Amino acid sequence: MRHYCYSWIENWCKENGWTDLFIVNRNEYWAFPPYAVMPLPIPNQTLQMLKQQHGFSPDERRWCSIAVAATVVASIASYWLQCPMPLVAAFALGAVTVAQLEDE
Repeated sequence: MRHYCYSWIENWCKENGWTDLFIVNRNEYWAFPPYAVMPLPIPNQTLQMLKQQHGFSPDERRWCSIAVAATVVASIASYWLQCPMPLVAAFALGAVTVAQLEDE
């Protein structure tokens, strides 16, 4: 799950003079600072500031929506089947989703 939207970071780079943004790992963004010859990682403070400004990324919204929809479907299925197993599966999906939302 990507915690930051590429366009948020790209816009920040344009505003602050950083160039040639690229992704090393899933949530590790690098670019060339102004007047630099070596790329550096985008500072964590900047990423956290962008996260506070924009909220959930599209991937995070998608995961949360799926978890909520699965919980609603599981509660209806549990009532209809008179069995708790759909709720257990929805709980497991919710736990995985919350764990994926953790930034570090």
